Amino acid sequence: MTPNRRADLILILATLLASAGWVFSKESIQGLAPFQFVGLRFVLAALCLLPFCYADIKALSKSNLLKTLGVGCLLASSQLLWIYAISVSDGLSEGAFIMSLAMLFVPLVGWPLFKIAPPRIFWLSLPIAIVGLMLLSLSNGWQQSTSQVWFILSAVMLAIHFNFNSRSAQKISPLSLTCIQLFVTGFIGLSISINTEVWPQQVSSDIWIWFAMSVLIATSLRYLMQTLGQKHSVAANAAIIMVLEPIWTVILSIMWYDEPMPLNKILGCLLIFSSLLIYRRGTTINNLKVIKK
Repeated sequence: MTPNRRADLILILATLLASAGWVFSKESIQGLAPFQFVGLRFVLAALCLLPFCYADIKALSKSNLLKTLGVGCLLASSQLLWIYAISVSDGLSEGAFIMSLAMLFVPLVGWPLFKIAPPRIFWLSLPIAIVGLMLLSLSNGWQQSTSQVWFILSAVMLAIHFNFNSRSAQKISPLSLTCIQLFVTGFIGLSISINTEVWPQQVSSDIWIWFAMSVLIATSLRYLMQTLGQKHSVAANAAIIMVLEPIWTVILSIMWYDEPMPLNKILGCLLIFSSLLIYRRGTTINNLKVIKK
């Protein structure tokens, strides 16, 4: 097996772990408070990475450290909105596809932030995604669920984070950047939880097992595999492979929660998936044209 094919296989496994993380999270918050779960999950995940990047973090300048902490606050906002959306959602499939729209939101929010106009292909992909979102909301008429709103807000915050994180990644090692941001997300999650949530007096062993899988498998191992895969995979292949996450999430949600998938939801998910493929395909072609020049 060639290194590129091995890398692509690793990325596919990473998307499976990421989709499993939705189930792990949903099950964990059956016994843990939502923000408590996020706080503990990300702090522990950061501690797992810390031994491998402690020296690099210690060598960071004060300016870069403050910028990384700021980017971590953006990630925390997205993750806290995400876990709250999961806590009020009956299923996971809608949320997974809505969150995948973060990639489409990246150029839209980057436009006012950094004065970089979205590529032409973006304006073709966006209407398709909007129609997909509308179809997801059609259930016995137009019904906009609360969870959909929170998922959209989380996706927008994730897009803002992506813009700033891309710039920070040019100056700071990926492992250090990831570790600091995970810790900030966990710290903010715990801070909010302590002040707003009532922690359960007793937590069953089953919940702690789901929590452990969320930390070790869906966070630490997932990000490690994603980093390894991206290092040796062609960028275009990696981008397309990562779109598989919501597909796996839908399959797991149907299998684990018996989530109903009426025709409007299936069509909505297909349209959102198509919009992402069109956008990624278009941006890949544009990048190749730039390289050839």
